[in-house]
Parts: sequence; structure tokens; C-alpha cells
Amino acid sequence: MSSMSIQRSAWGVDSRVIVYAAIGAALYGVVALFSFVIPGSNNVSVRPAFAIVPFFGYAFGPVVGLFTGLVGNAIVDQLSGYGLLTAWNWHIANGLVGLIAGVLAAGSMARMGGKIVGPAIVAAISIVIGMLFVFSDIFVFGNDFNTALTGSYLWVLVPDLIAGVILVPLLVMAWEPLKESLGR
Repeated sequence: MSSMSIQRSAWGVDSRVIVYAAIGAALYGVVALFSFVIPGSNNVSVRPAFAIVPFFGYAFGPVVGLFTGLVGNAIVDQLSGYGLLTAWNWHIANGLVGLIAGVLAAGSMARMGGKIVGPAIVAAISIVIGMLFVFSDIFVFGNDFNTALTGSYLWVLVPDLIAGVILVPLLVMAWEPLKESLGR
């Protein structure tokens, strides 16, 4: 039996998972520097690179997605001057998006709607659910519910949904031919 025919667990951690997770976090951390803060928000940035998070979860599993979002967001915050632990709860929210995308992709959700609609649905659901963690701003920063909703969640939800729904299917379509040649 060849190593390519061995079924990998969605939760397994091996050298391949570690490499993909490191690549995803570094890629997101650096590419996300090309973003801008939305005026009137609580320092929420439009980051088209955010699509990397649900894509890595979708393509490589929940562990890779979690690491990509969690560590990648910490990297971009550190590089952009916000500091590593200033918004730790946002790192977790980003990680949850990648984790949920990986869980949904490992299930039947990924096979629904083909190579365009399926990844778009997975991206949308993972973003809507994972980013709910930003409501922890109520406890972390003392925001009230309305501020957390209108100043954080909705401001990040809309651009992330647009990036995710458009770019994740494109990344999946670009990845599919490469996946076979890498034995994934």
C-alpha cells in the first residue's frame, strides 16, 4: 500500500500538517499587511488576504486552519505595530474560522455545490460563526454589546465574507491541480 493511499485523519498532526500550518500562518501574516483600517470601526482592517485562513482550513484540515488563523493574525498584528497580545481574542476568532472551515470541509459540506459553491459556503459559514468570538471584546476591552456588534463584528464580517466567498473558491480551483502533483 503506497503512502498516498493512506487516509489521513482530519485531526492528525504530522510533518506535512506542521509545514502547511507554518506556510499558511506566514503567508497570511505577511500578505495581510496589505490592508487598510476601515474609518469609523474599532481598528478593523479590510484584509483580502483573510481568504487564506478559510482556504487553508478547507484544503489542509482543521488543525492547519486553526494555526493559520491564530498565528497568522498574531504575526500581522505584531508586524503592523498592534502588538502580539493586544487583541489576543481576535487571534482566536481568526483561528476559529480556519478550524471551522476545516471541520466543514472534512464533512459532506465540501462536496455540496461543486468546486465553486461548496468552498464559498464553507468560507461563509466559517466566517460568520468563527468571528462571533469577537464579541469577547465586551469582556476584554469593556465594550458594550452594541459597540461589539456594530464597531467590530459587522465591520469585520462584511469584508471577510466578500473576500472569503470570492477568493476561497478561486484558491481551491488553483490548488486542485497542484494537489495531485504533491501527493496530497
